[in-house]
Amino acid sequence: MDRPLARTPGRGAASNPANRYDRFSAEAVADGWAPEAELPVLRTELRLERPRRVITRNASPDVPFDRSINPYRGCEHGCIYCFARPGHAWLGLSPGLDFETRLVARPDAPEILARELSAPSYRPRTIAIGTATDPYQPVEGEQRIMRQLLEVLLAFRHPVGIVTRGTLVERDLDILSEMAGMGLVRVGVSLTTLDPRLARAMEPRAPAPERRLATVARLAEAGVEVRAMVAPVIPGLTDHEIEAILARAAGAGAVAATWVMLRLPLEVSGLFQDWLARHRPDRAGRVMARLREMHGGRDYAPDWGRRMRGEGPYAQMIGQRFRVAAARLGLARDLPELRTDLFRVPPKSGDQLSLF
Repeated sequence: MDRPLARTPGRGAASNPANRYDRFSAEAVADGWAPEAELPVLRTELRLERPRRVITRNASPDVPFDRSINPYRGCEHGCIYCFARPGHAWLGLSPGLDFETRLVARPDAPEILARELSAPSYRPRTIAIGTATDPYQPVEGEQRIMRQLLEVLLAFRHPVGIVTRGTLVERDLDILSEMAGMGLVRVGVSLTTLDPRLARAMEPRAPAPERRLATVARLAEAGVEVRAMVAPVIPGLTDHEIEAILARAAGAGAVAATWVMLRLPLEVSGLFQDWLARHRPDRAGRVMARLREMHGGRDYAPDWGRRMRGEGPYAQMIGQRFRVAAARLGLARDLPELRTDLFRVPPKSGDQLSLF
């Protein structure tokens, strides 16, 4: 349905476009009758999923990991530019408001992970968590799936890289600091803008920029290596902040930094352009012109090797600005691989080894 039959405060998308697999669609139209009562507020719904496996494998040359875990489908942070939105179409849901309000949790994920790691054929390499939807989105406060996953990874001495905007990561500093002491964990904190008003409009339920910087500081103080992720860089809207974001991140204790250009795959393009028209109409033409310049005239080119940063003079300029600023601030570092030599399958209750 193009428009929700509810009010949507604190949401990134303004509509619920049909996903690309729907055979039919519905559209709300004015029938001349005034509503009898104020529309209700659109609330978040949570469903449970019990998958057979939780470790997802990938062979993309654009990312530095070959396996990942997603405790949740959908994300209540509601970032309008989120490249993971189209994944909701596989569930028969919309990449629009459904992605932000109809979430799926995997409460059995920790148990399934332990089983997968215990397989005799398993060979450890860093598992990435948070590369699609945020493991520390608000629903994690009650579900605690991410914390239980960390408990399993600690027990197995398995390396993990985490990406988040959520300050709830601070809750797990006890586990993270212990893993950091063994070289088993690194956290990437995503910083899109330092402008709180822009952040609230683009990322309505994610923590404010200053609060995220405070999280960087707390992680660093606990001995956890933090990578600042300037992601996404939005041309004509946030690109002027690259140097300032890096400076603030370095000051908070980040030890390295990366960047990613805005990506608008599939339905994300229409949702983002609608957001521009509503919130930044004066910038809409410039933003889209720059993006198309970097993607051969298209809103997005999914080709490996170019999809993360685009190509052409503008993309090269952004890359050069980032490299210069990161080098000046000591953030242009290739961090060592997390350790895999500590991996072990912990003994279970009743195992022979537990008798000694």
